[in-house]
Amino acid sequence: MAVTTIEAGRSITVEGKTIAVADQIPTGHKLALVSIAGGGKVVKYGAPIGSATCDIHPGQYVHTHNLKSDYLPTYTLDGTNPFLADD
Repeated sequence: MAVTTIEAGRSITVEGKTIAVADQIPTGHKLALVSIAGGGKVVKYGAPIGSATCDIHPGQYVHTHNLKSDYLPTYTLDGTNPFLADD
């Protein structure tokens, strides 16, 4: 999790590994430290928090545009929940 905004194009070092930041990462948000295949689990602080909805590469921003929560419903920008069946 970013403790301050990280600008795209910077390189950061995490646990001895240098990562090129592909997207701006807002304070408090996540970036991928490793490659995550679409459908793969996204892990934060050792616990799975969701599944990748597409391939995510190291340095990319991880948020609702590429992550489906395993715990909370995911809503679209128009406020609908695509996981509930239409009546």
